Amino acid sequence: MVDFTQLQELVKERLEQERRVQIVTASGGTLEEAVAEAALLLDIPIRKLEYEITERGFPGFMGAGKKKWTVRAYERLEYINVKNEERYTDDDDFEEEVRDDADGDVFIRLTPDGMFLKAIPPRGNGVRASAARAIGLLEDRLVENIDKDLVAQVVRNAAGGFVRIGDYEHRPMNDSTVAVEILEEEMVGCIIVSPPGYGGCDFSVETYITILKNNRVYYGINEDYLRAFVEKPVYKEKVVVAEGLKPAPGDNAFIQYNFETDQSKLKLREGSNGRIDFKEINIIKNVVEKQPLAKKIPAQQGVLGRTVTGKMIPTRDGRDIPLPVGKNVHVGEDGVTIIADISGQVVLAGGKINVEPIYTVSGDVNLKTGNIIFLGTVVISGSVEDGFTVKATGNIEVNGTVGKAELDAEGDIIVHQGITGKGAGKIRAGRSIWARFIENSFVESGNMVVVSDGIINSQVDAFKRIICKGKRAHIVGGRLRASEEINAKILGSPTSGTETICEVGIDPASKMQLETLIEKKGAMEKQLEEVQLNLNTLINIKRQRKTLSEEKEANMGELMDKRQLLLLELKKNMEESQKIQEFLAAIKARGRVSASSKVYPGVKVIIRDVVNEVRTDYKDVTFLLENNLIRVSKYEEPDEDISRGPDGYTAD
Repeated sequence: MVDFTQLQELVKERLEQERRVQIVTASGGTLEEAVAEAALLLDIPIRKLEYEITERGFPGFMGAGKKKWTVRAYERLEYINVKNEERYTDDDDFEEEVRDDADGDVFIRLTPDGMFLKAIPPRGNGVRASAARAIGLLEDRLVENIDKDLVAQVVRNAAGGFVRIGDYEHRPMNDSTVAVEILEEEMVGCIIVSPPGYGGCDFSVETYITILKNNRVYYGINEDYLRAFVEKPVYKEKVVVAEGLKPAPGDNAFIQYNFETDQSKLKLREGSNGRIDFKEINIIKNVVEKQPLAKKIPAQQGVLGRTVTGKMIPTRDGRDIPLPVGKNVHVGEDGVTIIADISGQVVLAGGKINVEPIYTVSGDVNLKTGNIIFLGTVVISGSVEDGFTVKATGNIEVNGTVGKAELDAEGDIIVHQGITGKGAGKIRAGRSIWARFIENSFVESGNMVVVSDGIINSQVDAFKRIICKGKRAHIVGGRLRASEEINAKILGSPTSGTETICEVGIDPASKMQLETLIEKKGAMEKQLEEVQLNLNTLINIKRQRKTLSEEKEANMGELMDKRQLLLLELKKNMEESQKIQEFLAAIKARGRVSASSKVYPGVKVIIRDVVNEVRTDYKDVTFLLENNLIRVSKYEEPDEDISRGPDGYTAD
């Protein structure tokens, strides 16, 4: 395992290597000439070269339009600063670890310059090579005057390189012979080597390469194989020493999507109890404005093939495709990235990427759809069943009913039928809420709540107005709060014992926050009283005994810290409460509660802090605050445009 320090050293070493890379630009009439020129400039063999084509050549037509090949070349990193030009990689270490035991070996080579011997040591538990084996190989070649002591020394040292061990009578007519064959439509180059006779010498790698090129094999020569072949030649057999390069067509351009395009792949979420929550199936792909949605990966150039004779084999480049740009998206500055213009749902329709500001549910919100969370407007053609949630940054429109569910919209909420919360349903809108009826629900609106048939046993808060206007526009039971107005046909019921509270002249949200702060204040004061009582007990004990145990001293310190924290929290609570009270006192809303038909006894009307409990029937009345008293006057109609909702929706 590599620790952080080792990792730093490896990165540093790699950066140093990259700094030492020398890059050259070379050109030639053919690609081979350009690469050879680059190798010459770098003074390295071609096999150690890494290059990229910067400009493709063209042979021209009848001498016209001819263009040279140009390459940008550099030495491969794995060859830089490696001794004896031996390639070394981490894979070699791995191979060394898993390599089996191997015996030592000896090799001989007869050249015009003399006799050469190479000895390699054994690996692991392998056996060392013997001098007798080396002498036997020389004798098989009919070599005379062998210096056996020198042979024994070379074998004993086993340095791994060829060492000259003497001269011999060279007879060129007995040298090895090489036949070259080109097969498989010039994609394979083979050699057939005959063994050398008495006094004949072995061929070097360079000689084999020269023979191959003289027989039109220029490309794909496997020099590593030839080096191994020179040490352990295979005679009178056809061996492959060169292979051409098959052409590779370029990859076609394609679109890399940043969202799931297959709507059938539902991602189920596992709850904390280990069960799958089928409500959270994430069928909506929400995106935000300026979010990258997809990117085109450009078509790639094809790689030309090469025969061993150097002929180019044509291929095709990858095909380009148009960007699938649909509605509410645009192409970025890079020309390949598709970006959202608006927040909403990303969909792939007709092969194009669109961002829809409206998400339509063609049916009910149930287990089939799961919970809906959408960055835009949600339109539901059916109903919202019990236990499900719909949240939207735009509007929510429900053509059916809403059960014991949660609806949360930054815009308006429109329920064409009604809301039956069963004591737990929660509806919140940043703007207004429009519904046929509201029953046993918690409703909160940033502007108005407009209902046509009635509000029953519900808690309804509206920043401005609550309007219940229609043929059956009753408000019975529950608590309703608005800053400006509560208006209905009938308030209360002659038979229901449920209290109906109508409160105006305040901001419901601020009033609720104030009530929460007052509740927290009471709890903190009670806690502070207990802390102070326990602290006083410990202080009195210390006064009497002059000392406390270590445990009680620690306990007293904790109590003092807790008291200090509670005092700070109480101070913060009082400051927040004072700000809200000042805000509520500054509200200039007139505040009125109206009933166009009747108000029954049992209704409690609260305007600002003044309370009026209705004890007798009233008809066509409006309750107003004058001189800190609630006055009953003639019924006042709400504004005419109140009954009309967004997009032509009407409370009637």
